[in-house]
Amino acid sequence: MSEKTTQSWSSDPQPLLRAGKGFRLDEVDPHSTPGYEGNKKSGRKDLKACIPELDDLQERLFAAHHDEESGPAVLLILQAMDTAGKGGIVRHVVGSVDPQGVELAAFKAPTKEELSHDFLWRIRPRVPGPGMIGVFDRSHYEDVLIGKVRELADDEEIERRYTAINDFEAGLAEAGVRIIKVMLNISPDEQKDRLMERLDRPDKYWKYNPGDVDERLMWPDYMRAYQTVFERTSTEVAPWYVVPADRKWYARIAVQRLLLNVLRDIDPQWPAADFDIDVERERLAES
Repeated sequence: MSEKTTQSWSSDPQPLLRAGKGFRLDEVDPHSTPGYEGNKKSGRKDLKACIPELDDLQERLFAAHHDEESGPAVLLILQAMDTAGKGGIVRHVVGSVDPQGVELAAFKAPTKEELSHDFLWRIRPRVPGPGMIGVFDRSHYEDVLIGKVRELADDEEIERRYTAINDFEAGLAEAGVRIIKVMLNISPDEQKDRLMERLDRPDKYWKYNPGDVDERLMWPDYMRAYQTVFERTSTEVAPWYVVPADRKWYARIAVQRLLLNVLRDIDPQWPAADFDIDVERERLAES
């Protein structure tokens, strides 16, 4: 990345955001900007400046692997309390690349049919294929977050799910799927302001869910559930990244950087021609 596009980053945010050993969610300031010394204006500028590289890497990944039976793929998992900005990440970060190379799955409350199967049953078919960038707007982690807080499953079943998740993600990694798990960490005060804005604006009414107020009442329980998720499922092959989300502009550039880091590491190359270029030139000229 050029100096122009990194001028406000003081360091790579990836290690700063990783929920490693000893991580404590209650020690993260949702209003902070780890690794970034700029402001909202520079953040927007840097987000825009990095789009060409992100777009190029995504196109190369798609071109080189999308018609293969195996190969690298990327899975971005977004988890958060409501209003934390998952939609903004999808729109402003993932939405800046060619949509034909993106697979978006938004997991809502499971249907009756889905509840009749194991909790991963509805997840497996949505895993991105080779060459694709997959995005999970909420995910299988709902089954150990809401499942735990709302007591939709007993303790023994929740424990089983942690193990099942780790095995599932390890299998994905072995198959070439690079997993980026992001928890957008919003403060309850900021969420309150964003919910109030939805009530103040008619164009935002459709986003408001009265149930969000009920969930706010259980905020401490959800934070404890997230802490356990990080302790049990932040692994070497599928680590968690906790991104402060009170500042939407920071959350977007941070997730963009995480995505860029993975794509750079994959370093996809344009596929070589599987035909004789000179012969095709001649045929085309004569057509």
